[in-house]
Amino acid sequence: MHATLEPTLQLTQLSGQAVNDLSPSFHHLPKTTHADGQYRLRRYSIVKVSEQGVEHLPARAFMQSDDINHFQGNVSRHFEVIEDAVLQSKGMFEMCQLFKQANQLMDDDEIEIHQIRIATSEQETQVAPEGVHQDGFQHIAVIGIERHNIEGGDFMVYREHDEPPFLSMELQQGDVAMLADDQLWHNARPIKAVKQSHLGYMDVFVMTAKGAL
Repeated sequence: MHATLEPTLQLTQLSGQAVNDLSPSFHHLPKTTHADGQYRLRRYSIVKVSEQGVEHLPARAFMQSDDINHFQGNVSRHFEVIEDAVLQSKGMFEMCQLFKQANQLMDDDEIEIHQIRIATSEQETQVAPEGVHQDGFQHIAVIGIERHNIEGGDFMVYREHDEPPFLSMELQQGDVAMLADDQLWHNARPIKAVKQSHLGYMDVFVMTAKGAL
């Protein structure tokens, strides 16, 4: 499947093998001390991608201004990096190459990767606590890896902040939604467990980049 709804939005797919490479590592994501750190488990790395593979750049804090992120803006957030075995996997290379080529990025362009598990709590769990937002980049991709015992979590895309979404979809295994972050807005519905006595979770990668196009 590959569809272009408009120049600013692309929907495509990771291979099943790539999903299999990447999926197990979500079980090892740490909690953090941040405001959402008990239910949004996360690792974060910055990479460059070339034909030779994925190069892991030195770790640094992640921060968004409060005009972009009303939930945790102007907060310097530190996360553990993505595990080396995951970064050097064939699945990661496929995912990075897909993002790089779709957005015509160069070998020297940095790509930021967030590996996130959103776990259910007793009530609805916010997937995007900041609501309808942009992330402050030119390019963003959200990649669905796993949905377990949940309903909700639909990824929604908007032309304007105060308009209804023109796209709303559950990201199933391997689904990739890429959008021009400086032209569109996005959000996600909360999730809740289908079986309340069992843990539910949604595993995604979020990739961002500046430059090109």
